[in-house]
Amino acid sequence: MHIAIAGNIGSGKTTLTQLLAKHYKWDQLQEAVDNNPYLFDFYKDMQRWSFNLQIFFLNSRFEQLLEIRRSGRNVIQDRTIYEDAYIFAPNLHAMGLMTTRDFENYFRLFENMDNAITPPDLMIYLQAPVEKLVKQISERGREYENSISIDYLKRLNERYEAWVQTYDKGKLLIIDVEDNSFHNNREDLGRIINKIDAEIHGLFPMDDEAKGLEKAAPRNKAKKAAKKVVKKK
Repeated sequence: MHIAIAGNIGSGKTTLTQLLAKHYKWDQLQEAVDNNPYLFDFYKDMQRWSFNLQIFFLNSRFEQLLEIRRSGRNVIQDRTIYEDAYIFAPNLHAMGLMTTRDFENYFRLFENMDNAITPPDLMIYLQAPVEKLVKQISERGREYENSISIDYLKRLNERYEAWVQTYDKGKLLIIDVEDNSFHNNREDLGRIINKIDAEIHGLFPMDDEAKGLEKAAPRNKAKKAAKKVVKKK
């Protein structure tokens, strides 16, 4: 089973990846951030390092997908190869931060990779307004993210919303995280897990009221059965 978590910068992908991996006792594949040789330079000079950064991420994600297929393990993956190709790289090109020549070269490489990979069994998209993203980026305090502009986040959000509307690689679960504190609220996390279980096991998630009705049903049946026995006597 391969579950992938997609979402804008600061949406909570890494945290949810860790929590779900712990819950299901599955392996987790984190985004290559700490060992990324281009990330700090990119945020200082996006135009100079955009192509290098995107190629690094593309290759890193491709390696992860090959490893998932080779190992056959159950995996939760933090961010996907599709976000690189359909959101981040096109956004950099549209902003004039990646040349057309580099972008076309990049996208041809992605298309070749796309023909060789298997999409996730379930894609989870963490949907969040820019205000929420800014708040969470600020709270985690990564130095290299201090230069991220609100305009940049808005552009990415617009592309995410457009991409998710056309996603057709497999099952898709959209989680609105604006009022969801899954990182420190067990009930919020539980609701997400119920929705995931419904997708991967083909079950219908139930709210508290429905669960109460389900528990009451056997007792009601028992009462009716007892009444029938009394009538027969």
